[in-house]
Amino acid sequence: MLKMMLRPRWVLALLLALAVAAGFALLGQWQLDRAIEQAVVDERPTEEVRPLGEVAQPDGFTTQAATGQRVEVAGSFVRGDTVIVEGRLNEGETGYWVVAHFEVSDAAPGGLPVALGWARDADTAREAAVRFDAGAGGETDVVGRFLPSEAPVLPGEGDDPFAMQTVAVAQLINVWADFDDRPVYFGYVTSTEPAAGLEAISSPPPEASVELNWLNVFYAVEWVVFAGFAVFLWYRLVRDAVERERDEAEAETAGTPQG
Repeated sequence: MLKMMLRPRWVLALLLALAVAAGFALLGQWQLDRAIEQAVVDERPTEEVRPLGEVAQPDGFTTQAATGQRVEVAGSFVRGDTVIVEGRLNEGETGYWVVAHFEVSDAAPGGLPVALGWARDADTAREAAVRFDAGAGGETDVVGRFLPSEAPVLPGEGDDPFAMQTVAVAQLINVWADFDDRPVYFGYVTSTEPAAGLEAISSPPPEASVELNWLNVFYAVEWVVFAGFAVFLWYRLVRDAVERERDEAEAETAGTPQG
């Protein structure tokens, strides 16, 4: 094999194979650079407070761009529609949210759930809800983070059938009094300023995500495989040449008459 590889013909073939492999490797590098350059970094100005009307509309889906956006909205709270949502984490501690019904007035009218604050125990949350309801009414402004509606969760066997574990708009509109078929925002706001003696809800901004162009990454791997195949093809041709010469030599020896 070594003698065959060192023949000028196969040395030139090796140089050609290496040149082809280098070309494939450069193409692979180019595809990888393209994948990195075209990676989509989801950086949104979520900490800039924007009017709710610029972010979402009632009876519409919450877009990815709206999720986590800090908003401001004017309207009034509806007395008697305040509920308790259990099992809410706040800085790693499980507790309760007090969620009120807010009617938007400065954007497209519609019902909007507003999480007023967090409490460590159910009694504190209930007292805060009663205290808040007693003073609800009148035009006010709310500033907070807009988040998409959560899915309803059915209570477990033996649990309170009326207990809420998620901020689900579809569930809330069934408990809000006299709501009927009025417009509703399919999202909720975690208020920046807690109300009724509650603690502030920890609502950090969404993490920026990077979406890599996996098609270009696949192409880059493909070019590397082609580069390796070019060198392998040269090796295989050399081995075939060695085996062919060996077979010819054995055939000549077999055909030589014995003296």
